[in-house]
Amino acid sequence: MCIRDRYQRRVHGIKNRGWKGMTVHALNKMKIIKKRKLKVRRFQSDRNPKVKPSWRKPRGIDNRVRRKLGGTVRMPKVGYGSNHKTRYSLPCGMKKFLITNLKDMELLLMHNREFAGEIAHCVSARTRKLIVERAKELNVRLTNGTARLKKKESEQISLRQSCLLYTSPSPRDQRGSRMPS
Repeated sequence: MCIRDRYQRRVHGIKNRGWKGMTVHALNKMKIIKKRKLKVRRFQSDRNPKVKPSWRKPRGIDNRVRRKLGGTVRMPKVGYGSNHKTRYSLPCGMKKFLITNLKDMELLLMHNREFAGEIAHCVSARTRKLIVERAKELNVRLTNGTARLKKKESEQISLRQSCLLYTSPSPRDQRGSRMPS
């Protein structure tokens, strides 16, 4: 290992991952502590199908949940909020940044240890390929870098094979082949 590699590992937080190349790690990775993991559901949404599970504050005069009686559903409160330093952060310690085009990659150039890019779902496969290549050049981490790349290629191969079926002569066709002679 040369001196330059040691310097990159120590200063830039880069670890060697064998054939994959260099990967970027978070600058300050803090342990994410969730105070409450249960999703808050609306009172009696499990009993009545008309009542949706999304939370609404109960306002009835005799409501047990509003009066906070023992043995009832807990209401959400400010104390359940997560730490503002780790809020919205991924398990790797970075925060998401939505990428919709190639220009958005330039914004992550100086912040590649704080933010990880996520390619938007509306981006085409061709643009995705360009974004993934640019991310490797800029040393930016992508959360969904392999999404919709391999699948599109396999779909094109299956489409080519299915098109060959239509060129063969049909047994019902009395004139023979459909191909021009």
